[in-house]
Amino acid sequence: MRSVATATAAIPASRLHGHHDRPSMVSVGTIIWLASELMFFAALFACYFTIRAVSSPLWAQETEKLNIPFSSVNTTILVLSSLTCQLGVFAAERGQVGRTGSVFNIKGWGLREWFVLTYIMGAVFIGGQALEYAELVHEGVTIQSSAYGSVFYLTTGFHGLHVTGGLIAFLFVLGRTFLARKFTHEQAVSAIVVSYYWHFVDVVWIALFATIYLIK
Repeated sequence: MRSVATATAAIPASRLHGHHDRPSMVSVGTIIWLASELMFFAALFACYFTIRAVSSPLWAQETEKLNIPFSSVNTTILVLSSLTCQLGVFAAERGQVGRTGSVFNIKGWGLREWFVLTYIMGAVFIGGQALEYAELVHEGVTIQSSAYGSVFYLTTGFHGLHVTGGLIAFLFVLGRTFLARKFTHEQAVSAIVVSYYWHFVDVVWIALFATIYLIK
């Protein structure tokens, strides 16, 4: 009995429940759904390049109004949030929901601390995007001002909505860790699934940033 208890204690909490010898159906379903979302963004890219091809002078004029240094910093924040999100997943996989020791001891951080930091970085990105929108509107670039404005706000706006959805998902995962009496495999799967989504929106934004801001 003692050896069984010791063996059980050695297993991370994230692996104590559920079937671990086959993929989670939630994970598989999420991947399939993200594939459909990829098709959606592919259509937006196609729309962007098609309209740009017939409006080259307009694109050359309007892209000059973009604040590339500011957007680069904002993009860096979002990309780094993928790293903090993955560190949270690693903590979840080893069954560590909260930190061990001081909050300043980053090596002892658990799922909560890493996901809270990821949430903050994502919120900063959305705030930066809102600030950029305000500056562009002041410059006369609105959704109804031109074809460029319509496509710009359509592509970046839909991505912003996806980032906002990810922030809500982080709150959901964090809330479950506080409400549940113990950290289970199902909670770890939820954290992993949210990380899939977050990495997806990060990769999509990198492609959008290169397309809209770098390719003149």
